Amino acid sequence: MNNYPLTSGEMQQIMEQITTLRTPLKLNGFINGRTVAVIRDNPDDILHFGKEVSLKIYDRREIAAGQSRYQIAQQPKYKSKSKILNDRRGDLMLLINGMPVIHIELKRNGVSVSQAYNQIEKYSDEGIFTGLFSLIQIFVAMEPAETVYFANPGMDGKFNKDFYFHWADFNNEPINDWKTIASSLLSIPMAHRLIGFYTVADDTDGVLKVMRSYQYYAANAISDRVSKTNWDGRDRLGGYVWHTTGSGKTMTSFKSAQLIANSKDADKVIFLMDRIELGTQSLKEYRGFADENESVQATEDTIVLISKLKSDDPANTLIVTSIQKMSNIKDEEDGLNAHDIKIMNSKRIVIIVDEAHRTTFGDMLQNIKDSFPSAVFFGFSGTPIQDENQKNMNTTSTIFGNELHRYSIADGIRDKNVLGFDPYKVLTYRDRDIRQAVALERAKASTVEEALADPDKSEVFYKYMNSSQVKMAGYIGNDGKYVYGIEDYLPKSQYQREEHRSTVIRDIADNWMTLSHNSKFHAIFATSSIPEAIRYYRIIKQAIPTLKVTCLFDPSIDNKGGVAFKEDGLVEIIGDYNVRYKQEFSLKRYDQLKKDIAARLAHKKPYQFIERTPEMQLDLLIVVNQMLTGFDSKWINTLYMDKMLEYENIIQAFSRTNRLFGPEKPFGTIRYYRYPHTMEQNIEKAVKTYSGDKPIGLFVERLEYNLNKLNAIFDDISELFARSGIPNFEKLPDDRSERGKFASLFKSFNDYLEASKIQGFKWNQSTYPFSHGSGKPKTRVDMKLDENTYLVLAMRYKELFGGGGGGGGDDVPFEIVGYLTEIDTGRIDSDYMNSRFEKFQRILTQDNVDEVEIRKTLDDLHKSFATLTQEEQKYANIFLHDVESGNAKMESGKTFREYVTEYQFRAKNDQIRRVSRFLGVDERKLRNLMAANVTEASINEFGRFDDLKASVDKAKAKDYFEKLENTNIPIFKINIKVHNLLQEFVLKDGFDIEEREIKNE
Repeated sequence: MNNYPLTSGEMQQIMEQITTLRTPLKLNGFINGRTVAVIRDNPDDILHFGKEVSLKIYDRREIAAGQSRYQIAQQPKYKSKSKILNDRRGDLMLLINGMPVIHIELKRNGVSVSQAYNQIEKYSDEGIFTGLFSLIQIFVAMEPAETVYFANPGMDGKFNKDFYFHWADFNNEPINDWKTIASSLLSIPMAHRLIGFYTVADDTDGVLKVMRSYQYYAANAISDRVSKTNWDGRDRLGGYVWHTTGSGKTMTSFKSAQLIANSKDADKVIFLMDRIELGTQSLKEYRGFADENESVQATEDTIVLISKLKSDDPANTLIVTSIQKMSNIKDEEDGLNAHDIKIMNSKRIVIIVDEAHRTTFGDMLQNIKDSFPSAVFFGFSGTPIQDENQKNMNTTSTIFGNELHRYSIADGIRDKNVLGFDPYKVLTYRDRDIRQAVALERAKASTVEEALADPDKSEVFYKYMNSSQVKMAGYIGNDGKYVYGIEDYLPKSQYQREEHRSTVIRDIADNWMTLSHNSKFHAIFATSSIPEAIRYYRIIKQAIPTLKVTCLFDPSIDNKGGVAFKEDGLVEIIGDYNVRYKQEFSLKRYDQLKKDIAARLAHKKPYQFIERTPEMQLDLLIVVNQMLTGFDSKWINTLYMDKMLEYENIIQAFSRTNRLFGPEKPFGTIRYYRYPHTMEQNIEKAVKTYSGDKPIGLFVERLEYNLNKLNAIFDDISELFARSGIPNFEKLPDDRSERGKFASLFKSFNDYLEASKIQGFKWNQSTYPFSHGSGKPKTRVDMKLDENTYLVLAMRYKELFGGGGGGGGDDVPFEIVGYLTEIDTGRIDSDYMNSRFEKFQRILTQDNVDEVEIRKTLDDLHKSFATLTQEEQKYANIFLHDVESGNAKMESGKTFREYVTEYQFRAKNDQIRRVSRFLGVDERKLRNLMAANVTEASINEFGRFDDLKASVDKAKAKDYFEKLENTNIPIFKINIKVHNLLQEFVLKDGFDIEEREIKNE
């Protein structure tokens, strides 16, 4: 600024720009815009006075160099948005060139990191992060043993815990120790890079995003590889990134391309898609990710692609195109394109291939490599082709080069970035029946009697009936040769019979309500062929008419057999869809139909919030191959499969169900029907190949395991309450660490409960038998708790969060989960409590009453008290004493709960009257303040607590406290005592001050 400092007026101009931009999304562009314009109003700067000047604020490339300055602010003070609310003090702030960009909230050892991020959310809600502090891009919540970081959603955004990340090392091992976090994630240059390079202002959904650690390592690995490239054509294998489906590959590939373009290490970065609709989707995402000064180019056809590849305009650096268009650029015999190819090959070209496991093993990629011999290729795949499932004797490594970074599906599930799977082998035929049919066929006999009558046939028959000699599924023997199983002898026609189809449909119908949560979630049904898809579509229409179903497959009509069947099927399917959803699609507009179905299933534009109009939703989509790869929707939670798949195709298909949603979707469910034993083996092989040597946790545990876990956790909870001397879970333990343990146990219990419900658990069933195959002993699980007991525990959990448990205070050593505090405990069975009370009444009115019987009935009644709050339990006991002594006024038809409520109301009245009598306080004002359900933070909003204290009769108050303490007390101390007593009385919703008087005497 010409060595003349900024004036307050000039600073105000900058602040006005910050305030106008408002959102972290736009402020990210402001920070990375490098400069800000102001009109100089410092008269000392004669040269620039009254002129617009450009102030350099930040350069993402000046890392620990140039004009970059780094500062740490300890305990920064924040002004609240309201005079009524308190100002706040943070813990740490990291500043770059005076801009607060990273806010760190710290908690002491033993306090959950959730308390740190809850505090950040609370501060944001109070309007703390506005003005200059709206420049904050990243929040970090830390305690010594755990750290999470996340992007600032801004005043108008929502905090989403799915996007609170743990940092990890290159091998995806989580880093939590605070010293390692400080030296890696929060160090310079990393913190500078995080703000400048690894935040993404996503314009498609208006959200600022920050990259996960594995995305950072992959993008960095690619950009480093390009920077070291020798562009002589011998260095064309860049490498590949193995990042599991659903882990954000599009953002990673974009950031890789952006880093290469910004570094000027390449002239063209081409993002290559293998499907047109994915190209359109990725183009939108890329443009959403791009900075304001960046351009992402589309390519309508090969001619446009050639013109952009030849162009020297920097705006044509980032290009999204399809592998089909790119492979059309060839040096043809008559010299066509030769000149163009020469110009294009004079440029340094990087080609990034998405879904590199699919069509990159055909001629098209080879054509591209032939046309661009010096281009460097990188691949992205969630399921790279390996030696076990190589195609055309090639693997992803032979096509693209070395693996640059790996984040397998097992890593994703462990980090809760994607869900695990719950696969079910569903037998549409009994194993014994299938085995017998194969044994007869191999023995060349029509009946069992015929087979047994002939010794040669009998030997063959018994061989195939013996499961130790012939397994159900084939396998590779110790000698490396394939050993046939029973299913290898089954013809495909076995699974084209009505018997099979009707069993599949019945299974879908029987499980629909549970798995779909009453059609909240959607499902995909994968079939083996187009005719099968059409047949299933027609059967489901008839068998399950309430199901909103459609079908999607390759619509091209060839001249092979079955043309009329396919054409009639397409007409019927499209016609039904048009009628149901009031559309006008035709065979010519099939691509638009496909996009409409995809948007409807994903609740994307124009079907955002379609869940509010369930009749417009699509329940079940029947497919052959389409939508089993590359399609994302968090609303899909089930895959039904009547087809055979292997290796990468299994993981890809399963992954349609594994996008995060919330507690109602703990995993993706898969039910498979065709050659089930062989499919089971295929799944095991796919898991081994694609779990990155970490198969643990890939599949969720089954119902028996989960029910045993529920019983075990309930035992732990019971022991915890018993150790605290609390029978029947009637109140929370007093010890804070034990409350913390209960919070953790109850959360874990609910995780297993959510999974168990989807797998078939119901509260009205207490015993579950399990069989484990022939020859293995059967087992059973008897549940140790019923729904009533569970709801009692839920009530105790709620008290952790409310006034009853103290969980709402600062630095509580446990995490409270919002959705668990919303469990409806109003369904607790009060009938049981009432029946115990009526029995107690009957016994009291009998002659020659047995004391043991009275005590037992009274104990049963007290056990039912756990369903009451602490306050209600107190008055229940007072009422019972009155009943026993004959002082209670009994009324016909009145329930026990109504008596308790009446006693509680009367007692509250009495308490308020006593306080008013002893302190002379205004009774109406006291009632109004108590009815407002205030907290310590809000008790004096609008000055209402001060107003209440002002109504106190000082003489009466002085008399009360002096009699209580039997000494003379100065008036200023009386004021303090009045303040403390009234505050405690209001916050605790009353107590009996006469009892306090007796106790203090």
